[in-house]
Amino acid sequence: MVDAIRQATESFWDFLSEIAVLPLLAAIGCHLLKLACTSRAWRNVLAAAYPDARVPWRPIAAAYVSGVGVNAIIPARAGDAVRVFLAHRAVPGSSYTTIVSSTVVLTFVDMALALVVFAWALTQGVLPSLDALSALPSFEYGWAFEDGVIHPGALLLILGVSAGGAWLLHHFWYRLRARVAQAFAVFDPPHRYARTVVTWQLADWALRLTTIWFFLGAFGIPQSVGNVLLVQATMSLATLVPATPGGIGTEQALLVYAFRDIGVARSTLLAFSVGMKITLTVVNVVIGFTAIFLTLGTVRFRSATRVTSETNPRPPA
Repeated sequence: MVDAIRQATESFWDFLSEIAVLPLLAAIGCHLLKLACTSRAWRNVLAAAYPDARVPWRPIAAAYVSGVGVNAIIPARAGDAVRVFLAHRAVPGSSYTTIVSSTVVLTFVDMALALVVFAWALTQGVLPSLDALSALPSFEYGWAFEDGVIHPGALLLILGVSAGGAWLLHHFWYRLRARVAQAFAVFDPPHRYARTVVTWQLADWALRLTTIWFFLGAFGIPQSVGNVLLVQATMSLATLVPATPGGIGTEQALLVYAFRDIGVARSTLLAFSVGMKITLTVVNVVIGFTAIFLTLGTVRFRSATRVTSETNPRPPA
């Protein structure tokens, strides 16, 4: 796996001088617009949850892109915590439970459209079979259980903590369910959800696919609707296959396999895949940490949360 990742990265650096700048800039622009659309959908969910509060879009957009930027470089979805904290800070009288639950509302359209794209890819016969999938580069986790790196007692402790957390959730559910239900207020009436959330998420997906279109052009790969959908399908599949953290390596292997019959050099495909990931990561980090700085006046998130807790020691749950 390490060799596969290194080879893909080297292909990108070798290809760097041949990248078309204008399509690359267009791809970055579409990606930024995509982030704006998603943040707008989230703002509308929160506005429905808190009809008596003022829910401005700018701080919610800053919270969203801050989370995206942190998630780009810090594992374990740390950016989600940043996103929720900043959104809670931006909406007076909000609760963390409702803020967290509001993010679930945004998953419905994403899941539906991802399944549609994946189903289309299956009908084209371009994705690997289960036998071929097992032969793709994988990330070996077995080391963690060898030589006592992870003791069986630690696994029992994790299971015990999980069971305790499930019990606490069940015990306090009656106190939380009203705040969870509040996050789904945008569905009443249903046409409000379609108008204020689905519309923005459809725009998000249109811009997501357009971004891929321009990236294909930047790397000299034939631009077509089929190729764009195929790239999106491989990206989605890489996140579903528990082979590597973040789909690193697996995504590149899937792309090479899926594009095996279009006459594009393997090195070009690897350069495209790694180049797109690197570019979007850099953009997400820059805009995310800029948003954190403009919102908090610092990028030291822990110090900012400490100040907030001192001024408001008992925030809503």
